[in-house]
Amino acid sequence: MTPQPIRPKDRDAVIQSLRAGVVPRAGQHLIQVGRTREVETLLTDIDRVADGGSSFRFIIGEYGAGKTFFLNLIRSIALERKLVVATADLNPDRRLHASGGQARSLYAELMRNIATRSKPEGGALSGIVEKFIGTAVAEGKSTGQSTEAVLRTKLAQLTELVNGYDFADVIAAYCRGHEQGNEQLKADAIRWLRGEFSTKTDAKNALGVRSIVDDAAVYDQLKLMARFVRLAGYSGLLISLDELVNLYKLANVQARNANYEQILRILNDSLQGSAAGLGIILGGTPEFLLDTRRGLYSYPALQSRLAQNTFATNGLVDYTGPVVRLSSLSPEDFYVLLQKIRHVYASGDAQKYLMADDGIFSFMEHCSKRIGETYFRTPRTTITAYINLLAVVEQNPATNWQELLGQIEVSADHGGSADAAVEEDDLASFKL
Repeated sequence: MTPQPIRPKDRDAVIQSLRAGVVPRAGQHLIQVGRTREVETLLTDIDRVADGGSSFRFIIGEYGAGKTFFLNLIRSIALERKLVVATADLNPDRRLHASGGQARSLYAELMRNIATRSKPEGGALSGIVEKFIGTAVAEGKSTGQSTEAVLRTKLAQLTELVNGYDFADVIAAYCRGHEQGNEQLKADAIRWLRGEFSTKTDAKNALGVRSIVDDAAVYDQLKLMARFVRLAGYSGLLISLDELVNLYKLANVQARNANYEQILRILNDSLQGSAAGLGIILGGTPEFLLDTRRGLYSYPALQSRLAQNTFATNGLVDYTGPVVRLSSLSPEDFYVLLQKIRHVYASGDAQKYLMADDGIFSFMEHCSKRIGETYFRTPRTTITAYINLLAVVEQNPATNWQELLGQIEVSADHGGSADAAVEEDDLASFKL
């Protein structure tokens, strides 16, 4: 079977991202290696959410173990399975629980980044609402009912949830704006759904509703949104949160424990199946999970639920628990990764390879001598150096890559303080 050529758009998205040291948002499958069991585990979760169930997973790995890449890969798979996906990174201004607007800020970021298969780059909230209204219009025409009557009937199941009545009123307001050509009413409805109203007075004046998405209502609003996207014809809602180590870094014990208590609430809801159509994936480091002073294990109720299976030792694994641990990249996987990067760089044409397999091996040997095993365990700068080498060879055909190897500098990507490491993207190993 002849390999398919790689589109320039996909090729450039991968190469430019890797060269800049960040995770590609598209084309992850082109550089995917290993981690079959972990991917299968998350696929099971996606299927459970699509079947009306719920899921909750921690993706735990060292700095550079590939958490961000793994989360992006699962995001792409979920979109292909007709799920709606919302992603965000936690930071000091975005938390799961707060009283100063940080939780609402996280919700607003999720809604800005909400994506569907037809709009994978984000900003898909208006399209989701339009699709729901479209189904209501079609059903109303076939049954002789008004669109709003059909819409209210469909949304009746949401009224059992917190803010459910106001959620239904906001969708109805968008529908009126849609029918009347009132763009301001539609914009106000989307603002409310995105959590962008800061006062109840403004929301009441614009939409006639008495509540807004505030810090206390963020998780309840996500449960509402999960139900709503299923009504709109999607399989469910997947929430992907990265950089949870920012909760670990909170200096205030009360604020940290309040966030851990919110995680416990979400975990309990998921295990009990009361968050229909909602999947949540959280990315963090081993310290964030295991530290008994500041990590999740400092909260006894979470420690008991997240403890590792005592029988999963000596190489045995258990992927049924809420924690999925990502191991570091092996030299063999890294070799395959560099082969795939070479393939992408050549746009999928083996005739255009700029380096033979023995050249990749020589490059890895060179890196090993310079910085030791770190080159494949946290290989961000190693990948960048490899792409830079390919770029020079491509643009200077008379140049010999063997001569260039003695000139390049590949530095370890593990220096600096732990806090500095926390801020880095986990481009890492791509051991997927």
